Amino acid sequence: MTIDRRSDDRDGTPTAGTSADADRTAIGSDSADPKPDGGYETAPAVAHGGDSGTIAGQLFVVAETEYRLAVRSRWAVALTAIFAVFALGMATFSGSDASPAGFERIVASLAALVVYLVPLVALAFSYDAIVGREESGWLQTLFSLPVSRSWVVLGTAVGRATVLASATVIGFGAAGILLLLEYGFGGFESYVGFLLAAVGLGLAFLAIGVLLSTVAREKTHALGIALLAWAWFVLVHDLLALGVVGAFSLPDVAVSAMVLANPTGVFRALVLGALGAGGDAGFAAVLAEAGLSTGLLAATLVAWIVVPIALAAVAVNRRRL
Repeated sequence: MTIDRRSDDRDGTPTAGTSADADRTAIGSDSADPKPDGGYETAPAVAHGGDSGTIAGQLFVVAETEYRLAVRSRWAVALTAIFAVFALGMATFSGSDASPAGFERIVASLAALVVYLVPLVALAFSYDAIVGREESGWLQTLFSLPVSRSWVVLGTAVGRATVLASATVIGFGAAGILLLLEYGFGGFESYVGFLLAAVGLGLAFLAIGVLLSTVAREKTHALGIALLAWAWFVLVHDLLALGVVGAFSLPDVAVSAMVLANPTGVFRALVLGALGAGGDAGFAAVLAEAGLSTGLLAATLVAWIVVPIALAAVAVNRRRL
């Protein structure tokens, strides 16, 4: 019996005890090995799975990965906290009367804040979307997968847009709840319109940041161009446009083109036009005479989101890694 058992071991035939030990070892190794990426599935693992065969699956994989990275890096919490602190401070210390008119004055004050704050935050959040991933080596990994480069850019933009839109709604929504408790529903529809316009403004500048990140060769270059873009759209453009309008007698078409050429001008037209406060807002004083409808303004803001992302999706195919 002993000789037979030894011969079986030499022949490679597993015994019952050996098989059980091997099974326990395999199970123990599977449960003991830590998962990569802190327990989350990585983009390469998911992309090679069965759910990534379609375009929608590829887009979802990249967007979900980008969203998780933003959440784990505390960007989502930071953006929400920034918006909530400024919005609650403005709503608390505005000193307006408790009436629908006071409600609208607070919305106008918040709109003036959003014009400066949201574009800056959106550009800071998106300027390294592509070039930053390239410097860290993450972009080479994504481009090595069976996923189109254009869908990588689109998925990155969608993932970050989800984080930014959620932070905007939650942050400024907290101030909206405070105003709702103080003023009731009278005039609250103006705040809802303001909130939607703020989300659109943030997404427009996020799209601009993704485009700049796609064409820039280094992250420092992308940051510098993003700051110049913020200064142009937020500070310089309206000053030049106001000077041109004041110096020349321009037709309504030219004035409308100046407004539509700047996403912040579109935001002002949407919010302040709905409040009837265009005459008190500098360059927005010409909006009443421009004849811009709400539908046209909303479509233009959507175009400011879609066009830069489309250009980035085309430009990334010419990028050399």
